[in-house]
Amino acid sequence: MRNRLLSFIVLWGSVLGVLWFFRAPGALVIITLLSALTLREFYELLRAAGHQPIVGAGVTLGALITAAPWIEPICPAAHYIVPVCVAAVACMVLAHPPENRVDTLGSTLFGLLYVSAMLAFLVKIVRPFPGDVVQPDGRLILGLWLIAVTKFCDVGALLSGMAFGRHKMAPVISPKKTWEGAIGGVLISAGLGALIAWLCRDSFPAHFTPTFAALAAVPVAVIGVVSDLIESVIKRRANRKDSGNTIPGIGGVFDLTDSLILTAPIGFLLFGLD
Repeated sequence: MRNRLLSFIVLWGSVLGVLWFFRAPGALVIITLLSALTLREFYELLRAAGHQPIVGAGVTLGALITAAPWIEPICPAAHYIVPVCVAAVACMVLAHPPENRVDTLGSTLFGLLYVSAMLAFLVKIVRPFPGDVVQPDGRLILGLWLIAVTKFCDVGALLSGMAFGRHKMAPVISPKKTWEGAIGGVLISAGLGALIAWLCRDSFPAHFTPTFAALAAVPVAVIGVVSDLIESVIKRRANRKDSGNTIPGIGGVFDLTDSLILTAPIGFLLFGLD
């Protein structure tokens, strides 16, 4: 628990420091880097589960997919990054043995879709562009709102589960998760979401009031729990406790970003951004 708390503080401090000094470009670099590292660990888990994804090229193409919304305003051709990457994977699969081609194609594309394309919605949230109705700093705060609501649900669920947890949510998939913990995490997310919306009301879109933020935080937190459970399914299939050992007390980068993968598109829709 001590290592987890220290890592939590260091990570949040590092992210806030980068955003303070580098603003949107810093955020976009962080998201793309986290996406690439997450996809690498995702592919390693699939390999441990007996699949044959293309790791090196897949991670490179995945980084391009995540960064595509950032590149598009500068280079309109970036709009075609996703189909080009899919075509590139299909071509590379032809170099693999015939008996592995379907598995290689499916597992590689699954990673690009589930990790890279989903985290690209975080880039869509924080990227500024001319004529935007939301100021660049406002977009950064919206991104932080989504991350805080998602990740503090994890923290709230952990603490609530330790204090009140009695009924297992998914004993086979994730034995430590309880329904009481999940409910506590969702409630904490709703309260935190409302608080951030009130403190940053001048930077948020007009419709994003504290009441709306509290209500919006509920589906975000619930989807975050589901996203976390999906990672647990993959880790159990790979017979791994963590996706890696990069972050003391937390595990790998995928263990850090797991709940954000599905909440990123939900947050983008709730914010009503272009």
